[in-house]
Amino acid sequence: MNHPIRRPVHLPLSLALSLMFAVAVAATPAHAAETINALVWCDHTDDAFLKGFTSKTGIKVNVKDYEGTGTALALLEQSKPGDWDVFVIDSTDVRRVVERGLLAELNPKDFPLADIPEAVRLPDYHNVKGKMYAVPEKYGYNAIAFDKSKIGIDKARDISTLWNPAYKGKIAVYDYYLPVIGQVAVALGKNPQTLTEADLPAIEEKLKLMRANAALIGDVTTSQTALATGKVALIAGGGEYSVAGLAKDKPNLDWVLPDVGGIRWQQAIGVFAASKKPKAATSFVQYVLSPEGQAKLATSSCYWGMPANSKAALTPAQKKVLRWDEQPKFLAKSFPYPSPSEAFDKAMQDLWAKTLQK
Repeated sequence: MNHPIRRPVHLPLSLALSLMFAVAVAATPAHAAETINALVWCDHTDDAFLKGFTSKTGIKVNVKDYEGTGTALALLEQSKPGDWDVFVIDSTDVRRVVERGLLAELNPKDFPLADIPEAVRLPDYHNVKGKMYAVPEKYGYNAIAFDKSKIGIDKARDISTLWNPAYKGKIAVYDYYLPVIGQVAVALGKNPQTLTEADLPAIEEKLKLMRANAALIGDVTTSQTALATGKVALIAGGGEYSVAGLAKDKPNLDWVLPDVGGIRWQQAIGVFAASKKPKAATSFVQYVLSPEGQAKLATSSCYWGMPANSKAALTPAQKKVLRWDEQPKFLAKSFPYPSPSEAFDKAMQDLWAKTLQK
């Protein structure tokens, strides 16, 4: 499963790199007892974020940024049990890694679950057989990112803009099938969590129209650059993660969830079952969920997103960029990423491949 910054499972790390890093971790001096190793997404690598934890606990965190759950699993296979302590993962993949025995059970009392909106807690994603194995830490939307100088917010909120001929050549489409197909499904009044192959023909018709309007279909960097340079007016599948961090330098860039609703990405954090330092690892997870940790994570230089904890210590300006006041409404009409069967996932990928070819 991919996270919002397009972490493709088909781009595995080389075996040599995996082995080199595993050896480096294993070679950590024995006296470095207050050090833990975390397998994370890039938003967890900011010095300010990590130093906040170290200054409070004296525990240093070594982080490794990875690309896609498939890549993480491949890296873990090359590591020794106990090499890793903390795992940041797409919420939709928590059950998958729990079934492999990779995550330790967490005590719900150790975390501020009451401060996490019910729609974000998603126990069906983070719990397995009644036990909690991961905590939601950050979320956001594969929605609409747009240039306010080129298109009004009313048009950005209107999903039909994506296939309106008046916007031909003014749209970039984020190249990831799950959120874009999911968004079209929502536009058609369908629940993306319960789609079947019978729903795909209607979705295909809208994708064709969207493709006809698209100046490009690209990854985050390509679509973000097209929007920032004025090549396009809107990114379908974009969101806060693609423009919020640019707000200071590019105040003309904004994002919004369509009025019909849309797709929500979520990431979670847990402790590896094989960790030799579970207390230190748990304390890091607690820091991540604290108001301070949440604010730093939400506004990471890699990408911004909504903090799971509603008490995150964000400034009024940061809350404005993240559309904080609109979150109850956005959560109520957004759907987390689906976890399709292997067969249906292939059908959706085939549909996306057809879209790209046209």
